[in-house]
Amino acid sequence: MFFSQAAIALFAVGLTAAAPVVEKRAAITDADILNYALTLEHLEDTFYRQGLANFTQADFAKAGYDATFYSNIQKVSTDEKTHVSFLTSALKAAGAAPVEACTYSFGVTDVPSFLATASILEGVGVSAYLGAAADIMSKTYLTAAGSILTVESRHSSYIRANLKEAPFPQPFDAPLTLDEVYSLASGFITSCPSSNAPLPVKAFPKLQLAPMTAKSVTAGATVTLLTPGYTLKAENDAQIYAAFIAVTGPTFVPAEPVNGGFSLTIPKGFAGQTYVVLTTCKEGVSDETTAAGPAIIEISA
Repeated sequence: MFFSQAAIALFAVGLTAAAPVVEKRAAITDADILNYALTLEHLEDTFYRQGLANFTQADFAKAGYDATFYSNIQKVSTDEKTHVSFLTSALKAAGAAPVEACTYSFGVTDVPSFLATASILEGVGVSAYLGAAADIMSKTYLTAAGSILTVESRHSSYIRANLKEAPFPQPFDAPLTLDEVYSLASGFITSCPSSNAPLPVKAFPKLQLAPMTAKSVTAGATVTLLTPGYTLKAENDAQIYAAFIAVTGPTFVPAEPVNGGFSLTIPKGFAGQTYVVLTTCKEGVSDETTAAGPAIIEISA
């Protein structure tokens, strides 16, 4: 459909052109996770501020959105700004240096593309906080992160509903690892201040859903995932799998090589904003076994 496929195209860069890869540290601290969260909140805060500066209420009205919706998007922007302030204060109180905002390129040209990207960012934000929760040691920080997670989830549902998408398409949200989230977020980041402490993350090679003629993707459909700018080939011609991420465990389907990427069939049991990675291991998904991705696929029930 429009908003997922159009906005996901922003992530299509080659293997060597990916965002800077930073070697993972031996241990991830709560301060690391807070700065990781702050990096995402800076991105969202800047995204909404730029969008609302570029598109007026009249522009939203021309796109079919009323004054109430415009006011609520302004409230979302305020929420993201508050999240930045909260995490910045928490890091300073803990004696850690908070990261500053980076420079971004969102590729937004009008209200529809702005809302399309907003929907993706909010969905990724939910999965980011959900995935990071297991690594937070402090109960205080865990509660704080959980309180942000629930608000991000409300943002996501509200925007999805107004884009005529199911506001809560599945009974569980999918958690993403720090590396998986950074791999998606890095598609929007052009540069960061040199004073920012390096994050304990790395970016995987990019993976993108190929443009489709069908208006929606459903279970049983055959799709192509592109590996833009690089060729992924397993050692000894091992089978490559597409792993669809879920809190209950990944679902693996064979990924067959085609020109520019891999062809696969959408499995049952997934709906809404769905994440898929490529791997040669079908026993489980980890940062060590992920070869590329995640790609985002919007799946209709």
